[in-house]
Amino acid sequence: MRILVTGITGYVGGALAPRLLDDGHDVRGLARDPSRCAVPGVPCVRGDAVSGAGLDEALEGIDVAYYLIHSMEPGNDDFAAREERSAENVAEAAAGAGVERVVYLGGPVPQDAPISPHLASRLKVEQTLLDALPGSVALRASVVIGARSRPFRFLVRLVERMPFIPLPPWSQARTQPIDGRDMLAFLARAAVVEEAAGRSLDIAGPDVLTWGQMIEGIRDSLILGRPGVRLPVSVTGVASRVAAAIAGEEPEFIATLMGSLGHDLLPRDQEAPRVLGVRPRRFDRAVEHALGEWEEMEPGSVAAR
Repeated sequence: MRILVTGITGYVGGALAPRLLDDGHDVRGLARDPSRCAVPGVPCVRGDAVSGAGLDEALEGIDVAYYLIHSMEPGNDDFAAREERSAENVAEAAAGAGVERVVYLGGPVPQDAPISPHLASRLKVEQTLLDALPGSVALRASVVIGARSRPFRFLVRLVERMPFIPLPPWSQARTQPIDGRDMLAFLARAAVVEEAAGRSLDIAGPDVLTWGQMIEGIRDSLILGRPGVRLPVSVTGVASRVAAAIAGEEPEFIATLMGSLGHDLLPRDQEAPRVLGVRPRRFDRAVEHALGEWEEMEPGSVAAR
């Protein structure tokens, strides 16, 4: 199968492309800067989904395209408008090129609570792609536990660098994190499983955890004595800037991430493992593997353990 991976210079795209090669697919990448496409055996086309440049060339002869383009920083332009333009451009070009399926990785949607601008934008992209190409597949994932996952790295840095673990009210919201290895397995299967066509599926690990429990689980894996301290109120704007400074992250990224918290983000059902044939791993195994992989990639960068 001939597959295009957009966002190939990012965490998910860069990890997925080798997996697709191992599965026997012919893989091509799309990147604004092809020199950053460092996956051996994968040619990259220069292009930009927001402007539409390069999409026709990248999609020529493609059977399945992965849409892995996300914006977590609002920036000077409205990030939701950028994401909408990108999705519309890719959908139009893919339909014109005769692409059979687009596989999209988005985020979960709260069932009985207001939706954040970040997650609302993900849902809009999902709807745009499914409407334009009926055979497409949308996967919704919460926190990905992986060595290159920015939310996971952010949590690890907070645990390492704070003398205690602050637990504001939003830390009691529940979600189901997913092992990065399982996320890749779900994505790879979504390209070839016929039953998945036209569906939106929630992918998640088996453990229902609060954000506080996740942070404490990371603390325990790091073997650090960081007591949890419950805070009576959330001051998201100030907290996001302080947390970003402590973790060495971009404030806009952390503000957008925190803006999605406060309500449960749980799967609508457990259909994805059955449909796609993936058995997700437990949270503690995911954390141990991610920390070990991080240490291999960047020796000495994880202070504890």
